[in-house]
Amino acid sequence: MMLAKKLRTYSELVSFSHTIFAMPFAASAVVLSLGVPHEDLTVKKVALMVVCMVAARTSAMAFNRFADRDIDAENPRTKLRHIPKGEVSAKEGLLLAVGSGAVFLLCASLIGFWPMVLAPVVLAVLLGYSLAKRFTWGAHAWLGVALSLAPGGAWVGMGAAPSWGILSLMGGVVTWLFGFDVLYALQDEAFDRGKGLHSVPARFGTKGTLVLSALAHVLTIAGFAYAGIALHRGAPYFVGVAVCGLLLTYEHLLVGKGNLAKINKAFFDMNAWVSIGFFALTLVDEFLHRR
Repeated sequence: MMLAKKLRTYSELVSFSHTIFAMPFAASAVVLSLGVPHEDLTVKKVALMVVCMVAARTSAMAFNRFADRDIDAENPRTKLRHIPKGEVSAKEGLLLAVGSGAVFLLCASLIGFWPMVLAPVVLAVLLGYSLAKRFTWGAHAWLGVALSLAPGGAWVGMGAAPSWGILSLMGGVVTWLFGFDVLYALQDEAFDRGKGLHSVPARFGTKGTLVLSALAHVLTIAGFAYAGIALHRGAPYFVGVAVCGLLLTYEHLLVGKGNLAKINKAFFDMNAWVSIGFFALTLVDEFLHRR
């Protein structure tokens, strides 16, 4: 009973439910790799890739909570997070980050040579994000790059060669994450500016943030569309791209002129549907192509 409670607490600490943002894009990369020369997709490989993604994300989030514990304790929005509240010690958070990182490195080495070689670099990028807000408002883009490594890693794990198609998909993921993360950061605009922390809202204000977010999401749709062209995808894939565009448009309508009351709905609901919808229609496209 105590173990189950502790696992639930750790899951909440790292916002495990937010895995839904990255997992569908990683799965989409696996599906897309089936249309190019690739290695066999085995149950073992699928299991290892899933564990890699979950472990890498858990390590990154646990380290983020550890690194930001003092900042979180001062911010009214985050002061009830597990470490500031005392439900999880700072040492536990750090150990969870280290342990999960070790699992990621081990599983990556079991997938193949290039995953083994690239895994330490990936982990460095993921952990480095937690320090970025202290010196650059580009931290949001850094987080986007970190998330884009999920589909990129899945592509490499499948033994597919680098191509403009996967790079374009990864670029779309970078701008997608940037676009919705800066909207979420509007909640902390005043706090970040007061504490000297770097963020897009603190640097450009609400109006500038809304403009940059919209421009980023235009690039997202362009990136997804070009990936489909480069990888010779069919109509269902492009329907998926269009659905993503409609969902992101609705997200911006929800937020309006900095409507913070709609931020959480725009952040989680809309973007969860973006990632799930993209994967579902990418899968349909591959299924029809194979018939």
